[in-house]
Amino acid sequence: MAEFTMELNDDQKQVRDWIHGFAAEVIRPAAAEWDEREETPWPVIQEAAKVGIYSVDFYAQQFFDPTGLGIPMAMEELFWGDAGIALSIVGTGLAAIGVVANGTEEQIGTWIPQMYGDQNDVKVAAFCSSEPDAGSDVGAMRTRAVYDEAKDEWVLNGTKTWATNGGIANVHIVVAVVDPELGTKGHASFIVPPNTPGLSQGQKFKKHGIRASHTAEVVLEDCRIPGSCLLGGKEKLDERLARARERARAGGGERVKNAAMATFEASRPAVGAMAVGTARAAYEVALDYAKTRTQFGRPIIDNQGVAFQLADMRTQIDAARLLVWRASWMAVAGKPFTSAEGSMSKLFASEVAKKVTAQAVQILGGNGYTREYPVERMHRDSAIYTIFEGTSEIQRLVIARTISDMPIR
Repeated sequence: MAEFTMELNDDQKQVRDWIHGFAAEVIRPAAAEWDEREETPWPVIQEAAKVGIYSVDFYAQQFFDPTGLGIPMAMEELFWGDAGIALSIVGTGLAAIGVVANGTEEQIGTWIPQMYGDQNDVKVAAFCSSEPDAGSDVGAMRTRAVYDEAKDEWVLNGTKTWATNGGIANVHIVVAVVDPELGTKGHASFIVPPNTPGLSQGQKFKKHGIRASHTAEVVLEDCRIPGSCLLGGKEKLDERLARARERARAGGGERVKNAAMATFEASRPAVGAMAVGTARAAYEVALDYAKTRTQFGRPIIDNQGVAFQLADMRTQIDAARLLVWRASWMAVAGKPFTSAEGSMSKLFASEVAKKVTAQAVQILGGNGYTREYPVERMHRDSAIYTIFEGTSEIQRLVIARTISDMPIR
């Protein structure tokens, strides 16, 4: 296991610079157009596939970086380019994490390549967990999966919402209830293959920010999938459900993580890195503007009111990055999150992104409020980080429960 270091090695720096170059040369010039169009930027995703950034191999290499810094480094640079386009490029990764976290080796090898396609025919995937009445409260989930033993098929019914790439994905990963009496312990994850009858796209959402990323409802109506599409397999599920029932009869016991939460826990530091990238982009625009914009005969950065804001912005960004790096290193090193360090990183970085982008708009004044400058878009984009994959309030609840070992409500 590699020792923790505050310095990226030469290979990591080379990858970082390569991703940064793509973000600067391909993503940023397209950002305003696709934000206005509110459509999936397929040409940009295809360019990412051509250079190797949108591929199974690229994410595998970053995921298996022994320092744990590969994924957060890549996320920061891509989201420095633009949050909406970057989310379209990396959104498939959440579904892939769901398969890696819960699937068998055969399922991983079969389905993850189909999530990405190839550079000539790019595909995307969707992770479907939230529902109209079950967002933060995953225990309220209603989507059902019933096993048809005679046909060795699972039948899915329900509606998912807020699904990145929902309906346009080649592969959907769906979390559903298999045993309602067990609450969140009775959930399981399923692979819905391409062109499966019964799956359709519902409402596509028109959003405040990250407009280049497709977000929609996914409707499942008697959607039949092969028994082999249960992530982890039925034998493993039956064993897990039996243990949960036994604990319930015994009056509680060890808590069991459900499939959706296992996916979110693995991805929260990465979301923190996305927020750091957006915050850093806004800070850099504000810094350059403050050094060149003159009022009363001098650059506005000469005023303490502006200079101190920029000092605070940079300090908060660096602090957020360090929390993300710590959580990422702990995860790869097998260190337990005894103080919910993963949630800490996501909470702090997402709050920093909202604050820093708002300060950037303020520093640019009237110009910052217009679409002629990118900080207006960055400010809109930043709001999502405190909402998706666990709101800031949920992160605080997770942290509070972890540090107190109490069932805080």
